[in-house]
Amino acid sequence: MTRRAAAPIVDGVGEVHERDGPGAPGDESRERVKIPRADDDDYTQAAASARRDFLSRRTGAALENLAHYSVDPATLPGNIEHFTGVAQVPVGIAGPLLVDGEHARGEFYVPLATTEGTLVASYNRGMKVLRDAGGVKTTILEDSMQRAPAFVFESAREARDFGRWLTAHLPEIKRAAEQTTRVGRLRGIEQYSVSRILFTRFDYTTGDAAGQNLTGKATAAACAWITSHHAGITDFYLESNFATDKKSSQVNILHTRGKRVVAEVTLPAGVIAEHLRTTGERMFRGRQVSNLGGFMSGVNNNGLHSANGIAALFIATGQDAANVAESCAALAFSELQPNGDYYYSITIPSLIIASYGGGTGLATQRECLELLGCYGEGKVRKLAEIVAATVLCGEISLGSAIISQEWVRAHDMLGRNRP
Repeated sequence: MTRRAAAPIVDGVGEVHERDGPGAPGDESRERVKIPRADDDDYTQAAASARRDFLSRRTGAALENLAHYSVDPATLPGNIEHFTGVAQVPVGIAGPLLVDGEHARGEFYVPLATTEGTLVASYNRGMKVLRDAGGVKTTILEDSMQRAPAFVFESAREARDFGRWLTAHLPEIKRAAEQTTRVGRLRGIEQYSVSRILFTRFDYTTGDAAGQNLTGKATAAACAWITSHHAGITDFYLESNFATDKKSSQVNILHTRGKRVVAEVTLPAGVIAEHLRTTGERMFRGRQVSNLGGFMSGVNNNGLHSANGIAALFIATGQDAANVAESCAALAFSELQPNGDYYYSITIPSLIIASYGGGTGLATQRECLELLGCYGEGKVRKLAEIVAATVLCGEISLGSAIISQEWVRAHDMLGRNRP
C-alpha cells in the first residue's frame, strides 16, 4: 500500500519531527502521531492554528470554517482540551413565553440552538397559544443531585450493620463532605441492600451549579472518612452506576436528580379551536393513544419530544449536552374539562442545569443566559422553570399538529433544505 508523504508534526513540546503518514490498518511499525499541543499555554490562537494545520496535512480537510469564532481561547481551560475551533450551531428565538412561576415571572424570549427546521417555529407557535391561554404555571417540587457509592462486605450481615452505622454517623459524614464545597449541602443518604453490598445515594443540593463534579469531590471526602472509621469494608466504589449519570432511569424519575419541575396550563376551548384548529376532546383522545403507544414501546416518558426543546436550550446556554439523556425524561398528564377546556401538564423529574459554572460563562452561552435573565448565582431555579415551560409549549404545538394533520406539511414548508 502506498503511504502518504511524510509531514512535519509539531509535538507536545513544540519540536518538529518528520513522521510517516497513515499506514495500512494493523501496521504495527507505524508510530503513533500525537495531536500537537503547547506545554506552556495550550489555549491560544497559535495552538489552535497548529492543530488545524496538523489535521489538514494528515487528512486533507480544509477546516476553514472551524477557524472562525469569537470566543477567546484563554477563557476555555476547564471546558475543553486540544481546542481547535468552534462548531457553530444556528440559534433562533421563540417567544414571548409567558411564565407564571415562583422564580420565573413574566415574558421571555427563548434562544434555541438547533439545525432542525420547524423546531423554532413549532415552539414559537406553542408559546403564542399558551400566552393566549394565560401563560404557563411552573413549580419546582424537588432539588437533589447524587453520587452513588457502593460498599462491599464479607456477608449481608455486615452490610446490614454498616447501614445502621451510616445512619448513626450522618452528622460526621455530612461535615466531611461539606468541607470540600462552598455551596453543596448533603441532605441525606439513601440505602439499598443487595447481597453483601450496600448501594447508597448521597443526596445534595448544589446551588446554581449542575453539581456532578461537586458531588463527586464531596462524596470522595465523605467516603475517605467512612473507610477510615469503619472496619470491615472489603471494597468500595465511589460511583456504582446507581446515580445513573447521563442515562435515563426509573430511580431518578421516582426520586429526582437535578430539578423536579412541573409546567401546566389549561387551554380554553375557544383558544384550541382558533389557534390549533382542533378540539380539547380530540387532543385528549390523541393523548390516550400516545400513552398507549409509549407504554407498548417502553419509552422513558409518555410525552412527545421533550428532548427537542431541552437540547436546543442546553446548547444555547452552555449546559452539558449529554445531560439531555436524563433531563428529557418527562411525565405528561392531561384532563378534558366538562366545558371542553383541556388541562395539560408536563413533569420533568431530572432536569440537570446550571446558571453558573461549566460552559455557562462562555461568551455566546452567557449572552443567551443573559437574554433570559438567568446568568449567575441565584438564577438556576428561574432557568429550570423557563425550560419546563418551553417543553410544555412544544408538547402542545406538536400534539395539536399531529391531530390536525399539519405536522408533515409544516416540515415540508420549513424543514427541507434539499431540492
